[in-house]
Formats: sequence, structure tokens, C-alpha cells
Amino acid sequence: MKKSIIWILTAIMAFTFAGLLFAQIMYMENMIKMRNEQFSEIVTRSLYGVKTMLEQNETKFYLDQDLMEAQAAYNSPATTFDCDTFGLSTDTAAAIGNETLKKPNGLNNISDLDNSYLERQEILKGQYLYQKSLLNEVILTLLSQSSDRPISQRADSTTVCDCLRSEFENNGIKLPFEFAITNNTNSIVYSTSNYTPDNEKDIYRQELFPNDPVNKHNCLNVIFPTKGNYIFSSIKFMIPSFLFTIIMLVVFIYTIIVAFKQKRLTEIKNDFINNMTHEFKTPISSISIAAQMLNDDSVSKSPTMLKHVSSVINDETKRLRFQVEKVLQMSMFDNKSATMNLEEADADAIIDSVANTFKLKIEKYGGHIESIHNAEDPIVNVDKMHFTNVVFNLLDNAIKYRKEETPLELKITTYNPDEDNIVITVEDNGIGIKREDLKKIFEKFYRVSTGNRHDVKGFGLGLAYVHKMVTLFGGTITAESELNKGTKFIITLPLIK
Repeated sequence: MKKSIIWILTAIMAFTFAGLLFAQIMYMENMIKMRNEQFSEIVTRSLYGVKTMLEQNETKFYLDQDLMEAQAAYNSPATTFDCDTFGLSTDTAAAIGNETLKKPNGLNNISDLDNSYLERQEILKGQYLYQKSLLNEVILTLLSQSSDRPISQRADSTTVCDCLRSEFENNGIKLPFEFAITNNTNSIVYSTSNYTPDNEKDIYRQELFPNDPVNKHNCLNVIFPTKGNYIFSSIKFMIPSFLFTIIMLVVFIYTIIVAFKQKRLTEIKNDFINNMTHEFKTPISSISIAAQMLNDDSVSKSPTMLKHVSSVINDETKRLRFQVEKVLQMSMFDNKSATMNLEEADADAIIDSVANTFKLKIEKYGGHIESIHNAEDPIVNVDKMHFTNVVFNLLDNAIKYRKEETPLELKITTYNPDEDNIVITVEDNGIGIKREDLKKIFEKFYRVSTGNRHDVKGFGLGLAYVHKMVTLFGGTITAESELNKGTKFIITLPLIK
């Protein structure tokens, strides 16, 4: 699959997931907003009901008070009942005071019946006028005196609590609540013990007794400590779908990463096959030509030519075997069951041995190699063969990526930074490595683009092998480089105690 197609599919899926998540988030926000509005509407309606109940209670209080005063005045022998106060006749007032209306006896004719009817009508009229005057008096008292009563009496905490609970339950709200009564300066007159609002938006307010003078206005404030959980419980069914969407998004991202990784591995595999074909083709061609020359009688009769052809075959065979060994080394250590023969070894001695092997080859290019042993304790626990290959690969890379116009200068240094470790540095003055490539050079099959010169071929396995071996030895390897100035590899290995 082409990379462009992968990017297009990625963009489409990303847009789809973004739209899906956006729709879910917007739906959840709208649900929360709607539930808040519904809750606020129910609470507002309930508080209005509480206000109405308190007003009715106060009206009942003054009505009962006036009835008690009127009854006391009527029953008192020292007090004359003023009939004119209510616009009643003496007979009518007396009739109102009776507990029952006596049934007229001996209605002998229609005239007596009419008189009885008129008498009853007068009594009912008197009762109506009395009740009306009583209500008028209560209304006047409410308008003139009610605001003088303390709010704690007009709306005592027990009554308010009972009214709130009753109204909330009737409207379907069964949450714990806290409330407070505040005056016109917003100071708390009294409140429940846990009334501690965190936010002004959480307070629901209802003005009490709105007909009172402005300076005597009071307000009922209510909060619901568990309102957040109540609102959240109404949308918690959305959480599984939201989580599933997140899981799908994570799986999609992982799939895209794997797809790009597989794409890169495919490209690396193709490069590896191309490089391997070239690396194997050159020595095989040389050996084939040398074999054909051996069939020539003139060559077989010339000892000098025969020696040269044999040397070519030998050199190209070694080259071919070395390339095969590099591939086999990485395939072997990809197998986690591979074991190593760790033993005590003198790092300085192995480095000198490898340096002597490269000395003639480096001098052939007009270069120079120097070994500086500053380590007081060079004894490490390594596999000697693989440690030798580590040093060999680093020196071989230095030769491959040397500057054509500048003599190669190679320096190998060992020293002890502390009593537990030894540091080995391999430094050259070659073409160097770009900063963006430096962090990838230890990856398998990775080859620096600037190093793909016409005379430098490889599999991209050398430094990956070096990193693998140093890690298995319990050490670390890093690289420092500057383009066109050279590269320095730093190996740190633990010492044997």
C-alpha cells in the first residue's frame, strides 16, 4: 500500500473519530444543560410553593388571632358588643352569637313561614358581613403590622424545613438540601449547620413576603450538596459509549503506527536485499572471473599470475564470508535464547590486537591509528570474540566513511572514570553524521543517507550489532558527531571486582 493512501485513510478516520467524539461531547453537554434547567425549574417552582405556604400560614395566624379576640370580646360580660361596627342589628348580632339556629315552632300559616325565611336570610347576611369585616381587619393587620414580626417567627426553621421537604418530594426531588434566610443586606439571619455554598451559581433564591417594605425584605436561599452527582447520574449511561470510542481511537492510532512501521520495514527489507545483492555480487563476480582465468593455460603456466589469481580468490572469499557472518550474527542475536561465553578479558590487549590488524590498511590510505591506554584497570567480563568484532566494526566504519581528500586519523582511548567502569572511545576525522541521523544509527538496517557513496556499501547491521553486544555486556554506547568534522563513539563497560 502506498504511503499516500495510508495518509488519506488516516485523515478520513481521524476526521470521523473527531466528529464522533465531538458529537458525543456536545450531546453530553446538552444533556447536562437540559438536566440543570429542569432541576432549576423544579426547584424554583418548589420555592414559590414554600413562599405561598408561609404567606398562608401568616394569614391563618392573624385570622386565628382576630377570631380569638372577637370571641373573647363577645363572651366578656363587661364588654358591650358594638353591633354598628359590623353594620348589624341587635337581634341579628344576638342570632350570630348563638351556636345553633333554633327551628321555629308551630308554623301555622304561610305568613309564619315567610317570617321564618326572612329571619334566616337576615342571619346569613349578618354572618357574611361579620366574616367580611373580619377578613378586612386581618388584611389591614397584615399590611400594617406583619413586617414588624421577626422573620424567625414568620418563617421559623422547622416550618421552612418541613415546607421545603414537602414541596421537593412532591416535585420528585429527594436530595439532601441546606438552606438559609438572609435579610435585605444579604446577611444570614439563620441557616442550617452545613450551609456552605461553594459557588453563587449553586444557590437557589426565593424572596419571602414580597409585599413587605424594601428595607425589610428577606430571602430564602437553598443549596443541594449532591446536585453534581444527581446531574451526572442522569448521563452516566453515555460513559461506556465514550470509553468505547476512546478505545477504538487508541486501536486505530496503534494500527496506523503499525502500518507505517510495516511500510518502513518493507522499504528497509528492499534496501537490504538490494545492498546484499550488490555486496554478494561483487565478490562472486571476482571469484568467477578468477576461476575462468585458471582455465587459461597461459595463466596456469605463469607462477606470478597464478599467485595473483589465487590471492584474488582468497580475498574475495574472505570478503564474502565476512558479509555472511554479519548477517548471521544479527539473526542469531535476534533469537532470545542465544547465549554468550562471558569471561575475563583485557580490553587494552584486544584493542591493540584489532588496531594492529587495521594498521597496514589505514597506512595504505595515508592515515594513522593511535591507541592510548589510560585505564589503570582494563579487566572486563565479555565474550572475547564478540568484543573483538565490536572494535573491528567501529574501526571498519571509520575507514569506510573517511574523507577522500584528508588522511584518516584514528584514536582509541581507554580510561577509568570511576572504580566501577572503563570507558573506550573510538574517534575519527571522517565525514561525520547529521544530528537527525545520529539517534538512529544503532537501529537495525538503518544507513545514514550521506554515507551512501558509490564505493561504500553495507547492510546497515554493523552498528546495530555493536549496540546489541555492548548492551549484552552490561554496558552502554553513545555517539558524538559533527558533519564534516568526524565522529566519536563512547563505550562504557563495568569492571570485574
